[in-house]
Amino acid sequence: MTLMFQVEFDFERKPNNTCRLINIRNYQNLLAFVYAITEINKNPKLLPNTTLGFHVVDPCLTEEKAMTGMIDIFSGKGVPTPNYRCGHSPKLVAFVDGISSKVTLLIARVFGIYKIPQISYAAMDPVLSIINQFPYFYRTVPNEIAQYDALVKLIRYFSWTWVGVLVSDNESGLIMSQMLQKEFALNGICFAFLEFIPYHDGLDYTKKLQIARCLSHSAANVIISYGDRDHMLTLHLILYEFPISEKVWIISFQWDVASGFDYYFLRYDPFNGSLAFSLHASSIPGFEDFLLALTPDDFPNDIFIYYAWWEMYSCVWKTNKTFIKCNGTEKMQKEYENVYKDLSFYSYSIYNAVNTLVYTLHYLQLQKRKEAHDIEAWEMHKYIKKITITDGDGNEVHFDENGDMPSDFDILNWIVYPNQTLDGIRVGTYVQRSSFPELRINESLIRWSPTFNGTPHSTCSETCHIGYKKKPKVGFVACCYDCVSCPEGEISNQTGGESCLKCLLNQWPNSNRNICLDKAITYLSYNEPLGGSLAFLSVLFFIMTCLVLMIFIKYRHTPVVKANNQHLSYILLVSLKISFLCNLMFIRHPLQVTCILRQTVFGVTFSIVISSVLAKTVTVVIAFNATRPGSKLRNYVGTRVSNSIVIFCSLMQMIICTSWLVFSPPFPYYNMEDVIGVIVAECHEHPSYEFYCILGFMGLLAVINFIIAFFARTLPDIFNEAKFITFSMLLFCSVWISFIPAYLSAKGKYVVAAEIFAILASSSGILGCIFIPKCNIILFRADKNTKNFITKN
Repeated sequence: MTLMFQVEFDFERKPNNTCRLINIRNYQNLLAFVYAITEINKNPKLLPNTTLGFHVVDPCLTEEKAMTGMIDIFSGKGVPTPNYRCGHSPKLVAFVDGISSKVTLLIARVFGIYKIPQISYAAMDPVLSIINQFPYFYRTVPNEIAQYDALVKLIRYFSWTWVGVLVSDNESGLIMSQMLQKEFALNGICFAFLEFIPYHDGLDYTKKLQIARCLSHSAANVIISYGDRDHMLTLHLILYEFPISEKVWIISFQWDVASGFDYYFLRYDPFNGSLAFSLHASSIPGFEDFLLALTPDDFPNDIFIYYAWWEMYSCVWKTNKTFIKCNGTEKMQKEYENVYKDLSFYSYSIYNAVNTLVYTLHYLQLQKRKEAHDIEAWEMHKYIKKITITDGDGNEVHFDENGDMPSDFDILNWIVYPNQTLDGIRVGTYVQRSSFPELRINESLIRWSPTFNGTPHSTCSETCHIGYKKKPKVGFVACCYDCVSCPEGEISNQTGGESCLKCLLNQWPNSNRNICLDKAITYLSYNEPLGGSLAFLSVLFFIMTCLVLMIFIKYRHTPVVKANNQHLSYILLVSLKISFLCNLMFIRHPLQVTCILRQTVFGVTFSIVISSVLAKTVTVVIAFNATRPGSKLRNYVGTRVSNSIVIFCSLMQMIICTSWLVFSPPFPYYNMEDVIGVIVAECHEHPSYEFYCILGFMGLLAVINFIIAFFARTLPDIFNEAKFITFSMLLFCSVWISFIPAYLSAKGKYVVAAEIFAILASSSGILGCIFIPKCNIILFRADKNTKNFITKN
């Protein structure tokens, strides 16, 4: 009994579109099929009492011839008639089809009607994996989507982000472009351009020029060429007419150079250094010996073997024609390099297809317990996905749930030698059979085109260096960007960074903005010029105040000292001394004690200073107005009023300071925000109500003092202090009003410096305006320091 496999093989066309030019690599595929059938028929254990036969159809890559071949098989011998079987023919149980996806789709639709298993050894179109549309279709190659993933991983491996894409102008090319665009977007890769390559019959000059301009004008150094060999022939024609170099081509498996597509290469040079995908092929046990011993006499009914012999040896095998006759000594050994050494994946795929079908029949025999010739074709579908076979390298292969047979991809590096021959060196693998598909590349084996100095780069913009980040260009795709320096306080420690990393609060970037360093701690210290100068001035004014106090004590019995309320003068001078010295608590690293004392001591001391000046002003006013007849101010002449003013004002300030220290005490604090790049050691003084009351109370006293002194400035007497007090309070208010914007705008240690300067300026102003004129009279104008001189005025 004979069971029939139909098989479709494509043989290369001649330029005139005839079909009688044998390509040796394609003929190897047919021999692999014949070898598989022969070996199975020799094995009595697989299909006993059954002989496998086959029917070969050569569709020449056209749907018309493929349909004619199918009708011929269905109709049997005689005139082919659709849906009729004429005469007797062996039972057809399966179909193995060939390279062209468009022919495969046609056959799948027709054979699906009859529920005949169809196994493709080459078609990778994702549409064929849709079970609902093609439930009886299988293939010994992976789904084309696997090649998408491998391609994306390859592009990412070399950090190429700006890629041109050429796809075939058909449904498969459209799906491929859409899927690639989606995957590229997820991986930060952009299309520099996308062009659809038409079938060569539909190519015109305008389309050729458009594609050539995209290739030549684009800055992309990497071009993906994805499509079957018929559409890629168009690309060869374009590159032949418009030579384009300096590109790295990424070539899909469908080009199929290993199966003889290099016959159509018009120019090799553009593809030197390119990378190509090829499905990994394992060995076929015994196939080498089968080929080496093959002669046309072994298969007298094989019409293709004669064409193959003519192609290999330029002689005709044992014919009486006038052509050169072969002498019978020709052997395959002479063509071993062309026929077997580079085993085509298609040969390996065909071998797996035949073995899977045969083991499915064998499995059905065991399960159904009936002869193989009694098994119908539709019965095989229930079991075909359960079959696992072992290839020549010991790998287990089987169909998955979609009818696909996963396979690894080899990455080939195309090299064009000086003698204009093309060779492909395996430089990597895409391992799909593992749990997690991965790409493995041995970059040291790759020989890029001499145009490139090392590994080519293909980016729309230069890679951003460390310390920089990408800034998108308005109106451009995401792969086109500018490189801008990281903002203050941020770093980028890797090239091509999308964003910068913010340093911790206690850290700051270095000058290259690629490392975060600990911030330097800064404060107003004695060791720096500013701090040292302010400390020197504070001590200097303190000494000057001490000298004035000494002068007033020494000359305390003189009229000038007595006439100016010497007790208030002593209190005022002592308070000024303390105010000058309190500046030293501001100049150093803040401590808990200094933070508590410096503002409270300053507040209380300055309140005593201003209240003393106020008491002196009030005393002067009372003294001169009490001399008027009937004035009631005579009851207030003396030290009682002045002392009460000083005590009352000082106690009020002490109460305010105490409440501030109780409810919102200041504390040492590291300020990491105000000054960029450094940590400011400062006293954290809460901007609370009590703190504002301290400053406000001093300001209130100063304003009252200024108003009273201003109205008393015209009082007669040469020793009238009201004029000097008015000027000193005017200076005092001017300093502290100017201090407010300076304090608010200053940062870090300059805040402290501004406050020290305000204390020095206002204190020295009071010292100079009130006491220096008196010291001048005491020391240098003794003639004016007499009672007669004072009373005379």
